[in-house]
Formats: sequence, structure tokens, C-alpha cells
Amino acid sequence: MRFRVERDVLAEAVAWTARSLPSRPPVPVLAGLLVEADKTGLTLSGFDYEVSAQVRVDAQVEEPGRALVSGRLLADISRSLPPQPVSVTTEGPKVLLVCGSARFALLTLPVDEYPTLPELPHVTGTLPSGLLATAVAQVAVAAGRDDTLPVLTGIRVEIEGDTVTLAATDRYRLAVRELTWHPEQPGLSAVSLVPARTLADTAKALTGIETVSIALSTGTAGEGLMGFEGQGRRTTTRLLEGEFPKYRALLPSESSAVATVDTAVLVEAVKRVSLVAERNTPVRLTFAAEELQLDAGTGEEAQASESLPCTLDGEPLTIAFNPHFLLDGLSAIDAEVTRFSFTAATKPAVITAGGTGEAAGPAPYRYLLMPVRLSG
Repeated sequence: MRFRVERDVLAEAVAWTARSLPSRPPVPVLAGLLVEADKTGLTLSGFDYEVSAQVRVDAQVEEPGRALVSGRLLADISRSLPPQPVSVTTEGPKVLLVCGSARFALLTLPVDEYPTLPELPHVTGTLPSGLLATAVAQVAVAAGRDDTLPVLTGIRVEIEGDTVTLAATDRYRLAVRELTWHPEQPGLSAVSLVPARTLADTAKALTGIETVSIALSTGTAGEGLMGFEGQGRRTTTRLLEGEFPKYRALLPSESSAVATVDTAVLVEAVKRVSLVAERNTPVRLTFAAEELQLDAGTGEEAQASESLPCTLDGEPLTIAFNPHFLLDGLSAIDAEVTRFSFTAATKPAVITAGGTGEAAGPAPYRYLLMPVRLSG
């Protein structure tokens, strides 16, 4: 194998592919990056049996071939090279990399032992990469991180025609986002459960691409795949199995009180007040007609309080939240004003962008947060 490629092209392609490599591979070859050169260009691939990543770039290929090298090492080397074209050649059990006066010799891994990457399923639809990244980030904050409950570590993806609904929950909060996309088939209906961490990383990594194609395959048990592709980059992930909670029943159909607050002002106030909140202790929010008061701490500990303007339609109430969970929801609100909808101080509140409500239909993004029960 012998090829020549621009340094920035190589560094970006290697970094994009190596991001999915496992930090502790179960077998040594899974730490490798597969480098394949043919007459049409250069392909880099990574796979750990769960997630695959592949990128195709232009290169001047003098001699086709393939080699498997350490992905992390190649990524470190590629981004440290001087800004000159890179020549890559295989020589026995090594891959030689030359860029200007810099020379590296990398040991190869047994390429014959490397697993075959899964085929990308048929394209199901497309949507802008920025919209995908924003929607996934808004929902992923509510996904569980306990691997003993794998169902809760996923994002449920529901497709109904031109509407995609994303949902995630860790039992303490629930995030739901609806968005419009362009399906390949009118009236398409499908449901899948995608690992939240993988989906978030993938959506973020594809933000430089104008349009992302989404491919979905729901085969036999354990064989379901979701794939993403755009501008020479593609990635696949295996779907999770299990019954996702019936989350729609948790979203209240009406509210007894509604409050609106300036989002940025509230975020900063919560950050300040929560500085005195011990771990797992809540921040109390007291909503009145024109004022919201935040309190944290107890009489025997450090205390903090702050008040800020708000509007309240309904009876005054006091409710308490985990400050970190509250900030996650507020940070996902892409609006100047945040709306809180309450049914009772002891029941979950729904946080949405201000100005949306039942009269205008469900908000595109809803964050349902369980309150912390106050003593007394």
C-alpha cells in the first residue's frame, strides 16, 4: 500500500473515525484503525462490535492495499504533523508515515482478524445536521447512566410520517423533543431505542455536514441497527432491546398554575444559590404573582437565597428540585423565557420554552422534572 494525502484531510478523518474506538478493547485488534487505499481514494474504519465509524477521503493512491494500525496512536501522530502532504507506505510488518522531515514507523495489527463492518441499512429519511444535533442534545441530558438498567440509557426514536419524536428518562426526569424530517416513504412508522451516548456523540460529530441521512433496520433480536451518513462519513450503532417506559402517560394534559421566568437570569441564579446546597439536597423555588424566590441550605448549614421577577398564572406554590437536574433542563431551553407548568407542588413540573402552551399545541421540547419532597 502506498498513498499520499493532505495532512489536514488525514488528521480530520483519523480523528473522526478514532473517536468511536473503545478505551479498553476486549481484543487487541479492536483498538486498530483499518486503513484501506484503492484507486478511488482512502477509507478509514473503526468498529467495536457495537458502533462502527467509517470515512472516505480523496488521496493519491499509487499502490492499493490495507493495513490495521493503532487508532489512538495514529490520531495523536496525525494532528501533530507539520502542514505538509503525508506519504504512507507499508513495509513488511510496519506502516511508514512521512510528512516533511517527520518520519514514523507504526507496527501493524493482524488485519485478517479484524471484524467485518456491518452494512448500512436502507436510508429511512434525512434532516439537517444542526437540527439533529440540537434535538439529541436536548433529550440526551435525561438519559440514564446506570448500565445495569440499559433500557434507560437509550433514547427512544419514534417515527410517524414526517415527525420524529425523541424521548429519554432516568426515572427522575423526562425529556421529549419533536421535530420534522424528510422520510423516504410517506406514512412511515418505526420505533427504535438507540444508546444515548452514541447518538449524542454521532450527532455532534456530524454537525459540519449540511444534511444527514438516517438509516434504520429493525431485524431479529440483537440485529437492529441505526446508521447515519453524510459527505463520505457513515456510522452505525446496534439498537438496545427492552421495553421503554410508557412516557406519554407521565406528561400532564393540563396545569393548575403556569409561571414564566427569564431563562438566562434563572440559570445564573440557580447556579449561585446551589453553591451552598450539599450533595443530593434541593433548591427550593417559591413562585408568587410577580416574584420567584430561590432558597438553598438549612438553618444549621450555609444558606443562600435570591429573588427575581416572574409572572404566575395560578395560586402561589413552593416546589423543590435537584439543582443539577433543573440546570440540565434550563440549559436545553432555546428561548429567552422559560415556562413552568404545575399541577401540584408534589407532582412533576413541565419545563418548556416560554410562549408555548396547550392552546398552541404541545411544545416541541418538554422537560418533565420530578420534585424533591420537602420535610414538613
